[in-house]
Amino acid sequence: MEKILISISNCINASTNFKRKAGNMHKSFHKIVCFLLVMVSFISTAQANDVDKKNPYKMIQEVAEITFKRFADEHDAIRKNPNLLKNIVSEELMPYINYKYAAGKVLGTQFKKTTKAERAEFVPVFRDYLVTSYAQVFTLYNKQKVTYEKEKNLKDKKIVKVRTQVLELGRDPINIAFNVRKNRKTNEWKAFDMIAEGVSLLDSKKAELGGLIRQKGLGHVTKLLKEKSSRNIVFKADKSS
Repeated sequence: MEKILISISNCINASTNFKRKAGNMHKSFHKIVCFLLVMVSFISTAQANDVDKKNPYKMIQEVAEITFKRFADEHDAIRKNPNLLKNIVSEELMPYINYKYAAGKVLGTQFKKTTKAERAEFVPVFRDYLVTSYAQVFTLYNKQKVTYEKEKNLKDKKIVKVRTQVLELGRDPINIAFNVRKNRKTNEWKAFDMIAEGVSLLDSKKAELGGLIRQKGLGHVTKLLKEKSSRNIVFKADKSS
């Protein structure tokens, strides 16, 4: 919605300036163009909101397909500026990631030893850290085929594991699963962990950060993650340069 309002505002401002320079015919044409731009923005936003959050299997597949399509559509721009991957992850993936729940799991037994203010600062920084981590992983994506597990009965389940496989010619399949949790109030599902070849991203982050939180405090870890989140995304071939 924010993007739509910005588009409308920009069009209105442009139309106002245009009135001083052009005739009625040109003004009408400009208004039509603005209207079309706003409608395109609205349709794009509506399509994003059409993801089925009530079915974790459909949600994972739909979100993945939308994200990969953006990778393909913006391939040239991404190669020139890899940090665009952060934008894509933030816009297409993070609305379906329960980063607050994941942040709580990372804190684990240290949760009660931290203050509310410390946690309030930590959670959004942890989100940004996840964005950067996911964006870096996606530099490895090269239009590989992805298959998705068939739907299973969700009756009375609050957490499910949705399994996928990444297929690439000449290589063994890569098994990737997503742990997805149901919100009791909204009945909507969000992912909170990714397991690649049996290795949990959440568990690895908990092991990596848990000791630091215990030894140096949550404030120190928040500052550390801020620094890591600001790092540029680089493609493997560019890392040696």
